[in-house]
Amino acid sequence: MSGLRERKKQRTRRALADAAIRLFAERGYEETTIAEIAAEAEVSTRTFFGYFASKEDVIFHDSAGRMEELLAMVADRRPGETLADLLVRVLRHGLESTADGDSFSLTEAKARMDVIMSVPALQARGLRLLFDSQMRLAGALCDAFAGELDLVEAAAAVGSLVGAVKLATMASLTRGDTGEQVREAMTVATELALRGLGASGKISA
Repeated sequence: MSGLRERKKQRTRRALADAAIRLFAERGYEETTIAEIAAEAEVSTRTFFGYFASKEDVIFHDSAGRMEELLAMVADRRPGETLADLLVRVLRHGLESTADGDSFSLTEAKARMDVIMSVPALQARGLRLLFDSQMRLAGALCDAFAGELDLVEAAAAVGSLVGAVKLATMASLTRGDTGEQVREAMTVATELALRGLGASGKISA
């Protein structure tokens, strides 16, 4: 029974997030009210506040959960797994978690990116989340590769790889690429970043 309740909560949370992003894209972030988001998701305003504290929280609704998943993957480093292999596995998991079945949700990804880039407060929060997540990943890598990697090296590796993939993804979405082209852009960015890291001798590309 508790599993059923949890699935229902997840569906409601997702419905609110989908409704919010859709309305933000159609009407604008500032112009959309919480009451309108709740109505679009067919729930009450009170229910909205049971899941989110503000409109801003809806945009980043999945950030914390995904971060915890990635940190857990790093902490559970496989025996003999290299830094390159672990980083690629973490990035691949991040990509797969954005997919619905086998189809990359381009519409949502592009709409969310457009909303964030058009609202200064969302840009600022997005940057804070990005830097915080990268530092947490760097710290987790230090723990996973104790004695092999220090914090500066780990931060450089994470920043190089995550930065390359994120920017390549944004560029691909901006020019209107297909889902397959977005994946290809991510792959190219990963390969280029790993090649550069490999030249340092700290990572096997």
